[in-house]
Amino acid sequence: MTEVETPADMDALVGQKLGTSEWLAVTQPMIDQFAEATGDHQWIHVDVERAKRDMPGGKTIAHGFLTLSLLPRMAQNIYRIRRRSRGINYGTNKVRFTAPVQEGARIRLHMALKASEAIEGGRRLITDCTVEIEGQERPAVVCEWISLTFD
Repeated sequence: MTEVETPADMDALVGQKLGTSEWLAVTQPMIDQFAEATGDHQWIHVDVERAKRDMPGGKTIAHGFLTLSLLPRMAQNIYRIRRRSRGINYGTNKVRFTAPVQEGARIRLHMALKASEAIEGGRRLITDCTVEIEGQERPAVVCEWISLTFD
């Protein structure tokens, strides 16, 4: 776990790897809940029986946006700013879903700090993110993640 005291302390970490998260299993209940929340009920995500017959590997796959939405959860055990008032997701750049995450697969996040820019009351952090799938060469997601963190 990388820890700093204030948002400004992140400046010293630019160009460095922040760390790697713990493994997280992507389960069918997670996929189903995401489908309910988003209205994306495409069979490749939610129809377990059809996936057994028609999908490579015989399993459903997680929504790409589900995998992307897990970044904050996985980042919690990568880095921490002890004295901050709040953090806000600001967006992503260059998002690519490069491999499917099958139900039951384990994923983890690798983060490196690309930039720390001063904004009013805090910092804009840009991190390079790669979501690894256990046992696979190709990652599930690669992106730049932008967040705002305030003093």
